[in-house]
Amino acid sequence: MGLINDPQMNWYTIKDAEKIDSPALIVYKNRVEHNIRKVLTMVKDPSQLRPHVKTNKMLEVCKLMLDSGIRKFKAASIAEAEMLGIAGAEDVILAYQPVKPKFLRLLKLIDAYPATKYSCLVDNIESARMFSALVPKTISLFIDLNVGMNRTGIKPAKAYDLFKELQNLRGIEFKGFHAYDGHRRDYDLADRMAHCDRDFKEAEELRLHIQSEGYGLPLLIAGGTPTFAIHSSKQNTECCPGTFIFWDKGYHDALPEQDFQYAGLVLTRVISIPAEDKICIDLGHKSIASENDLQKRVHFLDHPELKPVGQSEEHLIMEVSKDHNFKVGDILYALPIHICPTVALYDRAVIINDGEVCDTWKVIARDRQINY
Repeated sequence: MGLINDPQMNWYTIKDAEKIDSPALIVYKNRVEHNIRKVLTMVKDPSQLRPHVKTNKMLEVCKLMLDSGIRKFKAASIAEAEMLGIAGAEDVILAYQPVKPKFLRLLKLIDAYPATKYSCLVDNIESARMFSALVPKTISLFIDLNVGMNRTGIKPAKAYDLFKELQNLRGIEFKGFHAYDGHRRDYDLADRMAHCDRDFKEAEELRLHIQSEGYGLPLLIAGGTPTFAIHSSKQNTECCPGTFIFWDKGYHDALPEQDFQYAGLVLTRVISIPAEDKICIDLGHKSIASENDLQKRVHFLDHPELKPVGQSEEHLIMEVSKDHNFKVGDILYALPIHICPTVALYDRAVIINDGEVCDTWKVIARDRQINY
């Protein structure tokens, strides 16, 4: 009998878990497929979607999205961009302004995967001139706009001059604008929408100004998971959710209106009981994203009462009641607060379907370099 039909088992329980060494990244394929179907219902047309692959970093996951009709993607690294070329993606933006060594690698990708249309970001004329000098034919560029995150990009009020300068550079094809508003995570959707509209006001005015000069309304690639559904209502705009593919506890709590399913966990085991009120599991800094405070790194689906009190590279110490029943070797199912950097800690994922191990997928873009 399949797991989903067995009332004695939780959705995450793995019937043959003893086959899996720990800690292990676990991906539930049927839930990934559900999340892909779900994200497609949140836009009018698949062409509005340009998912960010920084969360999954897996060739097989990208192929599932391609099979669903999603054709355009966003990547944060050359390895992610190459993974998409291998997968056969039609259109890939490197959401990064490359300096010279990285730009030369991007040019190699363009030659190696001619069926994939690659582009990248620019936010200053000096970088654009460097691209122009190095590109043998043509490179497509998106101007990166700073809409309030203050991480990268040029302010929209200054971007028109850069847009005009790009028109005069050899080998440069202006494709549109890119803007990431990762600072907008309001719990209340109405507040998030209001802040998003305010942040993008100047960007929209910039696009309309360019359109008024006869260029056509420039494409805007905008947002991440918290705001992608908001941007989907804008004209000539593509949306870039990423975390949706696996989901995590952080976004589950922060974005109550988005009901994606948890599809990525970490299987971990009790490896020691050092005191009557403490247990130690094999979930150290190397196994779970640890950029947050200790209490905000992991949630245990099967034991939500557990309280982390100490972590080192290979170990996580948790406080338990003195009458606990834990034994060395017991399995725990850990839900990351932040799934994206957690995935990057593993070289492969164990794939679960119908409650059983069915495959392993390499986290191929975890590496800084695949071929180029």
